[in-house]
Amino acid sequence: MTTETDRAPDRAGGRRSWLRDHSELGVCALLLALGVLVLTDALTMDVDIAQRGPVGPRTVPVAVGAGLLVIAALLAVDVLRGGRGEAEGGEDVDLSEPADWRTVLLLSGIFLGAAVLIEPAGFPVAGALLFWGAAFALGSRRVDRDPLIAAVLSLITYAVFDKLLGVPLPGGPLMGVL
Repeated sequence: MTTETDRAPDRAGGRRSWLRDHSELGVCALLLALGVLVLTDALTMDVDIAQRGPVGPRTVPVAVGAGLLVIAALLAVDVLRGGRGEAEGGEDVDLSEPADWRTVLLLSGIFLGAAVLIEPAGFPVAGALLFWGAAFALGSRRVDRDPLIAAVLSLITYAVFDKLLGVPLPGGPLMGVL
């Protein structure tokens, strides 16, 4: 004979199991929050009253925000009806292994360092450090070629964005040279 206290762990485990089986609802909540944020931002945007034409600066953000809300609702309905995302078949990732937090933290630090250095040192220097640091964090130990490849990649990226596309990037001390 089971008592109420014997069944309590089953109920708690049942709730936990239900949440685990419907974990995609977290993605729905994220899409819903993002859609509300985009719509709120778009609808409170200051728009010049003299603007003419049906397409203005609010059109695309409103469409994107509405799309996010529709996708969140459709996904929630699918998940609640029993739909489940399929596991990636082509990935050769062993999900039983723990996350490599050392690499994640190294990459985060390198990215933040590049973001801090981009204004005083310029994009070519900060970008080279970003490329070189990312290669190092991901396992490359070729100190004879990695800095050279990083510098070339950074200079090419700077030239493409600054010169060809017209997107101004900070040049830093190399501004006069480049």
